[in-house]
This record gives sequence, C-alpha cells and structure tokens, in this order.
Amino acid sequence: MKKLILIFSIIVLVSCSENDPQEQLKNLNGYWQIEKVEMENDSVIEYSLSQYIDYIEIKDSIGFRKKLKPKIDGGFIENSNNSEKITAKIEDNSLFLYYETPFDKWKEEVLEATEDELVILNRDDKKYYYQRYEPLLSQDEEETQE
Repeated sequence: MKKLILIFSIIVLVSCSENDPQEQLKNLNGYWQIEKVEMENDSVIEYSLSQYIDYIEIKDSIGFRKKLKPKIDGGFIENSNNSEKITAKIEDNSLFLYYETPFDKWKEEVLEATEDELVILNRDDKKYYYQRYEPLLSQDEEETQE
C-alpha cells in the first residue's frame, strides 16, 4: 500500500510541475516554430515549414515577441517593425500573456510551456502548437561545409 501511495504521489508531483505557471514562464524564452493550429470547429491547420519563427524574450514579467525569418546559415532576417510588447501575469494558477502593439491589445493563455513544446490559446479560442526551433544548419554542419 505504501508503494502505491508513493507512486501516486510522484505522478501528481510530476504532472503539477508541468503545469506550474512559474515553470512555464521560465520555458517561454527562445525561438519557436509553429507546428499546427486547432480551430474551434475541430479543424486543424498543419505547418510543415513556416518561413517565420517567433522569438520570445521575457525578463521580470516584461518582454517582447518578434517574427524572424531564418537564413540557411543559421542566422535570422529581422524586421524591427513587428515587435509585440508582452507582459506575463499569473492569474488563477494560469499563465497569461498580455500583448500590446501600436494598433491593438490582447491576451493569450499559456496552456503548456516545456523545454520543447509551447501551446497557447488565443482570444479566438484557437490553440497554437509550437516546437522549439532548430536551425536549418547546425554549427558542426557549417564548419564541415567551409
């Protein structure tokens, strides 16, 4: 019986830590590539390859998100006009991102943010699934090609 309680406790701890808003916030920073979008009517849009990736940087609950275009050499083409200000807030044990541009304001809920996956629910009840971006060429491949 003690083993059963111990196993159950470990499962609960692991599942709670994955949805911990503080942990989600720590995992947000970095480069994200969209994988798919689930619509309200259960339709799904798959993205095999997107020409843009999202770069998110948040420090002390304030940050930004930018769209970047990856280059074949592992760098990025940046458009400074597409930055969105982000304020991260934990409300009712959930992580919310408040966005602001000169033209609009909105909020999204982070449903999952792990080291490799990000799922965001937007104001139109669409779920955006992202995976951590991997450069087209790694440093090792670049050195081999030179």
